[in-house]
Amino acid sequence: MLDTDVKVVYQRPRGFEELPTHYCPGCTHGVAHRLIAEVLEEMGELEHTIGVAPVGCAVFAYNYFAFDFVEAPHGRAPAMATGIKRSLPDATVFTYQGDGDLASIGMGEIVAAASRGELITVIFINNTNYGMTGGQMAPTTLPGQVTTSSPMGRDVERQGYPIRTAELLSSLDGAAYVVRRSLHDPKNIRMAKKAIRTAFEVQKQGLGFSMVELLSTCPTNWGMTPANARVWLAEHMVPYYPIGDFKVSSSIAYDKPKGRD
Repeated sequence: MLDTDVKVVYQRPRGFEELPTHYCPGCTHGVAHRLIAEVLEEMGELEHTIGVAPVGCAVFAYNYFAFDFVEAPHGRAPAMATGIKRSLPDATVFTYQGDGDLASIGMGEIVAAASRGELITVIFINNTNYGMTGGQMAPTTLPGQVTTSSPMGRDVERQGYPIRTAELLSSLDGAAYVVRRSLHDPKNIRMAKKAIRTAFEVQKQGLGFSMVELLSTCPTNWGMTPANARVWLAEHMVPYYPIGDFKVSSSIAYDKPKGRD
């Protein structure tokens, strides 16, 4: 007998298409997508949002979101988002970029956009490798981390140190909200959702550039199970890329993280 008193406590966000994804099992791109869709629906912004996806694992992100999306050349999403936002100032505009895209070929673009204080929001996925092209070393690869192009581990004397992007962009005057969160457990996922909401609110209030860096797993290229990848992220990535707020405009009302994992 059907229980008519059953209450639905969770369902697919309206801004999320109902179809299988191309992401590997355990990859947290899907978690990030869901959070973005939930936040935009809760804000009533689905019909007013334009996303920008460049090259990378999320090259097909436009398939999964039920709102307007455009595709940018590798690393050029901030430039395209700038043009869209200046042409349509009432729209909510965001880029969705990986570490290989944003912190390598697109570093000039993201620094320029943040420096100018462009009224866009950036969702930055940091999984410490070039996920789509086979797991090569990225600007965010940790010291000693093994990748397909650093089989002996990243040697900082030869290849330099990883780039802490949030800390770098937070030094720019045009940046209003720059934070780092993680997607490795429920507590941090809840914190990530709050940060994404704040970043979009910063844009709507015209306060300046906003970015949320999300520490993410890549079980396939890391050669781990999804469960072990989450543990590895917590034990290795979080110490090097601490979760926290690096630039918060005094005009922003927000929920500050309560400690670190």
